[in-house]
Amino acid sequence: MKRVMILGRGGAGKSTLARQLGDITGLPVIELDKLFWRRGCLATPRDEWTEMQRTLIEEERWILDGDLGQYDAIEVRLGAADTVVLLDLSFVRCAWRAFRKSREHADFWRWLLLYRLQSRPLLMKAIAKYSPRADLRVLGTHQEVRRFLEDCSK
Repeated sequence: MKRVMILGRGGAGKSTLARQLGDITGLPVIELDKLFWRRGCLATPRDEWTEMQRTLIEEERWILDGDLGQYDAIEVRLGAADTVVLLDLSFVRCAWRAFRKSREHADFWRWLLLYRLQSRPLLMKAIAKYSPRADLRVLGTHQEVRRFLEDCSK
């Protein structure tokens, strides 16, 4: 495990897992939201975002934390990842965390609500296409996340 992607809907705990996994493995953690979103919640243009990711994946070791939904160009980092972690926690849990954390726009809440119906199937197809040899971990509960971290600690 040297190049890890962490995906999942908003509020799933991607950043928390990335930090914990970084502490265990010593891999540097990069929070994609901080790089992607500009002032006023403006998205980075796709071509610029693609180039930025190409620069990020040149490093030999990393944890890239982020799922930018419809704005993303996920194929860039999927092609370089050796491990993909998809946090597939319940809508209620994610919505509660997102509500407590920040004030989001309507697009965010629509993405959150429709994640399993729209985004997740597209992610699974992209993972199969661009990262077929990666170790894929789909974690659907807090207990599965905890077991994954425990396994990584061994």
